[in-house]
Amino acid sequence: MSDTQQATFGAGCFWGAEAYFREIEGVIDTRVGHATGTDGSTRPGRIEVVQVEFDPSVVSYAKLIDLFWLGHDPLSFDRQGEESGEGVRSAIFFHTTEQEEAAKSLRAAFNSTSPSPATTQIIQYEGLELADDKHQRYVEKNGHQACSVPSPASSTAS
Repeated sequence: MSDTQQATFGAGCFWGAEAYFREIEGVIDTRVGHATGTDGSTRPGRIEVVQVEFDPSVVSYAKLIDLFWLGHDPLSFDRQGEESGEGVRSAIFFHTTEQEEAAKSLRAAFNSTSPSPATTQIIQYEGLELADDKHQRYVEKNGHQACSVPSPASSTAS
């Protein structure tokens, strides 16, 4: 098995985002919490995120970002479904320079075919404050869907 990598995404409600990413082949583990970082000009504050540990020999970082676009509304500023506020904004936290370059390139590609530009911030990852145990794998533990995040299988059906 190759070395695993981390990816961190803000896609609104972290419960639904975690359930969404856990279904993707090559995702080894997930955890939810509030990430902090900087986008070079401001400190965006604490954003609800899912942090994904993945095997890049099975699923690429680029594929995870492609699924990220499909798993939430990247066109909505500080709003996902019923939730609003800067804590539920669309964000990609990068862990490496390569991830930063990929995220910026894939956002530009997304914007080139989108009716409106993504509001998604690309932020240098600084840290993660884990949510408590009851919030980890919440959907799995409670047997119901939370938030308005689709299944990756339905996102990739064409």
